[in-house]
Amino acid sequence: MNKHSEFSAMPFDTPLLSLVVPLFNERPMLPLFFERVLPVLAKLDLHWEIVLVDDGSDDGSAQYIRSVIDRTPGVRLIKLSRNFGKEAAMTAGLEHARGDAVIVLDADLQDPPEHIPAMVECWQSGVDVVLMQRRSRAGETAFKRWSAHLFYRLLNRTSHTDIPVDTGDFRLMSRKAIDALLVLKERNRYMKGLFAWIGMPTQIIQYDREPRVAGETKWDYPGLVGLALEGLTSFSVSPLRWATVIGLIAASVGAVFGLWIVVKALMLGDATAGYPSLVAIISFLGGIQLMSVGIVGEYVGKTYMESKQRPVYLTEEVIESPEGVRQHANRKMTETRHVKAV
Repeated sequence: MNKHSEFSAMPFDTPLLSLVVPLFNERPMLPLFFERVLPVLAKLDLHWEIVLVDDGSDDGSAQYIRSVIDRTPGVRLIKLSRNFGKEAAMTAGLEHARGDAVIVLDADLQDPPEHIPAMVECWQSGVDVVLMQRRSRAGETAFKRWSAHLFYRLLNRTSHTDIPVDTGDFRLMSRKAIDALLVLKERNRYMKGLFAWIGMPTQIIQYDREPRVAGETKWDYPGLVGLALEGLTSFSVSPLRWATVIGLIAASVGAVFGLWIVVKALMLGDATAGYPSLVAIISFLGGIQLMSVGIVGEYVGKTYMESKQRPVYLTEEVIESPEGVRQHANRKMTETRHVKAV
């Protein structure tokens, strides 16, 4: 299934590449995933590991990964105690990754693993972040492509952090970038924003995103809307300012309309309009107030959740083959000797 002999023959001081793969109920995709990823990794002149994070799957994904671990020492499974969401699963994978460089890759293969060698080449040239920017999004509806296009540009326009447009989680980060990212301890984690926040020298590679070849996406439109709100409120206070501006406009319109009614009654003797106009105005103002309260509540809720200081995720178990453990121990010994020699 992979070239164990070549992998073991490499010097222990050879750089290690970690592949972090968050997944939830991706059992149909996993054989295809390993079929495409393992040959790509085997061609690299690097040690490698695949850190799969099972985010509470109930379709047998963990059992299948266990069978792969038995015959593939470079594979590890981080099994979370329940479904915490993709952002938490990515955080778990990044915290457990041991590599000198880390690539985040979804298990659905929409982000082709065949781009990994080019990403590694860019990293070896000296950049800390290799950002994969989507040139096209095959297999998605026109509405989803349009809404994603609009969201990324809206987020970038409103955020104080320059968040690259048309990018997902597919990227490579050096150990320096990963260590900087792991310093950020907030509980409400919008990872695309956090990736951008740390900065670091970055190179962009454009690619065409492929359609899902098996299984079904776990993202429905309500979930995507929630993720969009998470991004907007995590990296910008612009929604609060929008609510203020809309409130000022509504108050100004109400004041002008009220003045017009008074002038018309005094100068022309016209009777004031009755219930229909009154109900319309009250409904309009009430809607604005509720929207504004909702926006404020979103920020207050984030503050409340942060104040609890709960962990981002809980791990049920970490599964790794004994050979994988030995390889990691040998690498650590080599690193220790190198440090002492320096």
